[in-house]
Amino acid sequence: MPAPRMCLVLSENWTMTSGRDLPALVRWAREAEDAGFDSVMISEHIVLGPSAGASGVMDNPRDYAEPGNQDPATPWPSSLVLLSAIAAVTERIRLVAGAVIAPLRHPLLAARELGSLDLLSGGRLVVLPTVSWLAEEYAALGVPFRHRGDLLDEHLAAWAVLWRDTPACYDGRHYAFRDVYFEPKAFRNSGPELWLGGAGMHRRMTERIVRYGAGFNPLGRPSAAEMRRLREAMRAAGRDMASLELVGGTRAAFPDQRSTADLGRALAVIPPQIEEGFSTFCIKPSQFTDDPDDVGRLCREIIRRVGGFDVPA
Repeated sequence: MPAPRMCLVLSENWTMTSGRDLPALVRWAREAEDAGFDSVMISEHIVLGPSAGASGVMDNPRDYAEPGNQDPATPWPSSLVLLSAIAAVTERIRLVAGAVIAPLRHPLLAARELGSLDLLSGGRLVVLPTVSWLAEEYAALGVPFRHRGDLLDEHLAAWAVLWRDTPACYDGRHYAFRDVYFEPKAFRNSGPELWLGGAGMHRRMTERIVRYGAGFNPLGRPSAAEMRRLREAMRAAGRDMASLELVGGTRAAFPDQRSTADLGRALAVIPPQIEEGFSTFCIKPSQFTDDPDDVGRLCREIIRRVGGFDVPA
């Protein structure tokens, strides 16, 4: 039986390097591929506002950035530009564009950027489209925050048409286009694989996963009731739950506000998730080392340790 697939989170590692040192992230991606990682993930914000830290910034700067817990000056370089650079120096590893805030773009532009990167990488792109959470970001870009869910739904529908049809037509409430010629298309006519997920298994999230999702990447651990609703919805749509890649994660326990976490303790949460059907797991390197030259060794150690965890075939 195969070992778990590991995804290296390259966002928010600023305790190891400067937000201006983007070549370091590219180097870490290559080291992750060499170590046997399945994927790397980079998430995005376009801008932050003062309320990004409204709930108080994280106690330990190595923790995950979540809604309301981050310094507004946190660096968020372009995930798609970085993933393009990573595509050029890697051959196998999947490129996960995490938290692509689709409503902040027009679907024609988003489909062009995502499809081109997918084609460039030979079909290695995975996209996690989201509406995100920061109203100030929407206001800065002149996009109505209250319509963000509707805008995302129209993006998903429009992308499917653009990557499949020539010419392509779409008629929605917020976006519409007719007889557009959209070339080159993504690597496959179904477009990049889509992971969907967020906080809570609400109705619209379930519908998006069932209709478009190749994977489910929740924020935190979904409850048994939420997983049951997802399985039932997949079954009702005629989809095999086994066709959905379940993406879990690790959570570091920091001994104080200044120190890194214990790797073994973080990896110990993987086997219980495997029992629930999860097979891919995200991990952030700066939670376990402060040395930017130590990422390759850390990745090899992670792969060595998880090699003893079996996942269902």
